[in-house]
Amino acid sequence: MATKAPNSKFKYVQHPHVESRKAHRAPNADAVIADSKPESVNQKLGLGITKRVGTMWAAYAFFALTLVSLPAVIMKGDPVQIVSWIAQTFLQLVLLPIIIVGQNIQAAAAEKRAIMTYEDAAAVLAESIQIQKHLDHQDKSLEHLVTRLEELEAKLLKKK
Repeated sequence: MATKAPNSKFKYVQHPHVESRKAHRAPNADAVIADSKPESVNQKLGLGITKRVGTMWAAYAFFALTLVSLPAVIMKGDPVQIVSWIAQTFLQLVLLPIIIVGQNIQAAAAEKRAIMTYEDAAAVLAESIQIQKHLDHQDKSLEHLVTRLEELEAKLLKKK
């Protein structure tokens, strides 16, 4: 009579991407993402200007600046110049910082979603591994039960 469950026939093989992904994720990835800094002078200059122009205070300042030329354009009364002032002065100066503010908000939200997706995927992977271990244990138990049933069936057939 068998007293020990036989080994499971199923062998779990982890997808190669799992270990590959772990190898590509630096232990300090979160810090690197948070502290990514420009390296060249042009990158520093561009980032500095973008940070200053991409604020609502810059939008307010540009709005005030556009108002300086508005009275002169209105006094001329030329519709072409008024449309030109709206398109080339007002919209470009005022909308630029507002768009940058909106893009910064969207980028921050996208970064949060990306991190959450990565963490969710890691959690799903961990859960899948636990499920696989559980199924392996169940396979062994079922194989043991099948073996026991076969032994009992064989004993019953011998008694007849």
